[in-house]
Amino acid sequence: MRPGILASLALLTTLACATEPAPSSTTATPPAGDDEVEPGASAGEPSATGILDEDSFKALHELNADEAPPLHGETIELAGTEAYLSLPEGASAPVPAVVVIHEWWGLNDHIRHWTDRLAEDGYAALAVDLYGGEVASDPDGAMTLMKSVDPAQAQAVLSAAHEFLASDPRVSADKQGVIGWCFGGGWSLRDAIATTDLDAAVIYYGHPVTDPEQLAGINASLLGVFANEDQAIPPETVDEFVKALEAAGKSIELHRYDAVHAFANPSNAKYDQDAAADAWEQVREFLAAQLRGI
Repeated sequence: MRPGILASLALLTTLACATEPAPSSTTATPPAGDDEVEPGASAGEPSATGILDEDSFKALHELNADEAPPLHGETIELAGTEAYLSLPEGASAPVPAVVVIHEWWGLNDHIRHWTDRLAEDGYAALAVDLYGGEVASDPDGAMTLMKSVDPAQAQAVLSAAHEFLASDPRVSADKQGVIGWCFGGGWSLRDAIATTDLDAAVIYYGHPVTDPEQLAGINASLLGVFANEDQAIPPETVDEFVKALEAAGKSIELHRYDAVHAFANPSNAKYDQDAAADAWEQVREFLAAQLRGI
């Protein structure tokens, strides 16, 4: 992709994420009590079906940092940055894989828990860091970090993530997807534009591209999650995105909710549990179909 196109897309993402409220002061942590997990599962463990449901995922964000058990993944070096890798327990290669792209706050524990959640669902999940180790705690800091991102370098990190997941012997992924929220949602779409052999891309309220020429090279299946009350990405903008995809000969599985921007983040005061739970089920079904053939 040409640098000028990447830069213009980055500006659109900056404008879209500027309305996102700061996360709560609590640190994302595993479930607080037995009443928030299924019978037979202990706190901090997946449900009896092996899937972390929305109640349990919400509870990951409700304890203080000193109460939090360790995360399940590991930190690795990737293209001059650090990334967070979480692998399904007992899985053997090839393992379908998902690259995870953080919100405008940076690679924090909320995103690490999302990465673990995807691993518990059977994917090798790798959360990249497009901020070089920095994490914001307020909107001004997030805006500064987001504006500092070099689009070409960010895409280089994403390309390195895909290469790692394809070549690491624990994974050897033959199917790969990408998922992101807000800033990361916009980059999920950009990665689908730039990575022609990508299989699936999930876009949570990321600023869409409305130029059919830019969208024409996408080969990945797309799923979009958007909020009808999102002031930065209103329904009219999403409609333009769909029309641009149609003009490019592409399609998207679209899910819209009567919620606001960033509604799927339990650290966010505007979190909508019902909408988040339904969106997660749609994402699970989509990834299973596109990456696992089920």
